[in-house]
Amino acid sequence: MSPHNAPRTPRDAVVIGAGMTGLATAWFLQEAGVEVTVVDRRHVAAGASWGNAGWLSPALAVPLPEPGALRLGLRTLLSPASPLYIPPRADPRLARFLLSFSRNCTPRRRRIAMSALAPLNRQAQAAYDELARGGVAEPTHQSDPCLIAFTTEAARTPFLHELEAVRAAGQSVDYDLLSGAEARAMEPALSERTGAAVRLHGQRFLNPGAYAAALADAVRERGGKVVEGLRVTRVQDHGSEVAVVASDGTDLRADTAVLANGAWLNRLAAPFGVRAAVQSGRGYSFTLPAEGLPTGPTYFAAQRVVCTPLGERVRVAGMMEFTAPDRPADPRRVQAVIDAARPMLPGADFSRRTDEWAGPRPCTADGLPLVGPTRSPRVHVCGGHGMWGVALGPLSGKLLAESIVTGRSAAELTSLHPLR
Repeated sequence: MSPHNAPRTPRDAVVIGAGMTGLATAWFLQEAGVEVTVVDRRHVAAGASWGNAGWLSPALAVPLPEPGALRLGLRTLLSPASPLYIPPRADPRLARFLLSFSRNCTPRRRRIAMSALAPLNRQAQAAYDELARGGVAEPTHQSDPCLIAFTTEAARTPFLHELEAVRAAGQSVDYDLLSGAEARAMEPALSERTGAAVRLHGQRFLNPGAYAAALADAVRERGGKVVEGLRVTRVQDHGSEVAVVASDGTDLRADTAVLANGAWLNRLAAPFGVRAAVQSGRGYSFTLPAEGLPTGPTYFAAQRVVCTPLGERVRVAGMMEFTAPDRPADPRRVQAVIDAARPMLPGADFSRRTDEWAGPRPCTADGLPLVGPTRSPRVHVCGGHGMWGVALGPLSGKLLAESIVTGRSAAELTSLHPLR
């Protein structure tokens, strides 16, 4: 790199994507004195951030590829009732992603990925504490109790193996084993089908839409701009600055750009050497009145259904659907969540659901985020967090912001390099 092209500490930055990761990156860039503009094709938290389960649970932040995914078999994956669903259609890009995903569904690769996530998980909650001290108004809440429910002790065993694998990677995990009766006494909404449970300690949860809105407000209050309804079509590196060009002709100039546009990341990142595919893994959710539902965060692991209390209502979320991010939502997937949850929650009235939502979680084939520089020293990436954007987004934004400002990348980001 010639001296006149060497990147300097940026004075200003454009962050593309107003979800959890993009807003957190912008906030931490502001901490270092960088002026920021955040742009989003729709609005704050329009992608995967608004309607997700909102669990800030490092103990559960594990790589998505797992040996069990291969055992599901193609017939299961093509069923709209399956927790992991692939709509049958010709999609060469998805086929390539699934091939790469399957190669990562081995015990060895899962251990490698977990060893990369563990250092991030250990620091994840501290990043939220820093945001709180810096004035982000929306709180996080202690998950007490945080229950993982199963129909039998045998069904619980694979989950316990997973927790021990997290521990083996160097991460602290504190939990108790409960009988079905103990779990039902703690959480009366659970049905008699609950035969065993795990109570996790030290986890948190939040209202993701409200948190993202508060984070956007904090960015604005410190002088940043958040521009909604601006669809970025390309990013250009002009040697001394970047140009962020939108479909309406808007041309924003800055010293650096951060691509944090979720499941749409590849379109902007590919010209800068990012070859790792980011695939939309769509999740679904809705909310119900709290009556007949758990009073604390509860996860039905076999059914892949999560319940999160949000004031007077409870969000019910689940499913993973590999499909295009802009494809219309499939109402059968909402029904699949209901059918999976109903036997476990006999007192819930699913006919009273509101706020039905589908959001494209940005998944990578190896289960690791993409955080760091691209082939251009002025264009950076923060994305690909899959189901763990809430848990790891703020820490990723903090580490990336430090890297951009200092020119030195934290050791935790080595395995997350976007050009890997």
